[in-house]
Amino acid sequence: MKKYLGVKMIEAEPLNLGDYNKLKGWEIPANEDPKTEGYKVVYPDGYVSWSPKPIFEEVYRQTQNLTFGLAIEALKKGEKVARSGWNGKSMFVYLVKGNEVRRENLRNEADKHISKEFGLVKLCPHIDMKAADGSIVVGWLASQTDMLSDDWEIIK
Repeated sequence: MKKYLGVKMIEAEPLNLGDYNKLKGWEIPANEDPKTEGYKVVYPDGYVSWSPKPIFEEVYRQTQNLTFGLAIEALKKGEKVARSGWNGKSMFVYLVKGNEVRRENLRNEADKHISKEFGLVKLCPHIDMKAADGSIVVGWLASQTDMLSDDWEIIK
């Protein structure tokens, strides 16, 4: 059997098993303890479930104090992320999805360097940064410190 690593954005709140069963309108089975600690979990499609506390806390992390890898996964899901340790508090990075544009519509001086015979130019996906001064850094590159830090957070 193959192994899988799941990455998804959910909402959750602490809720014991007994209260979850009441929420669902179910009777708690005699062999289950209603005081069992856990979490009510709401998935993006609205599906609601319950997870025991040890399993939930092993699988899920809050959206702050993330590793760089989890920050990248959040970027892939369309979120903006930043390091809490960055000096500019309004700074964040975001993923720009690739697309094709007409050469003459490129937003920078690239069309001066691309042969006129190309009608469409493929722009590859990349990460941009909104800097503290409001400027956009196109093609932002993470430093070693950024990649090894665990202070990444999802920005609202």
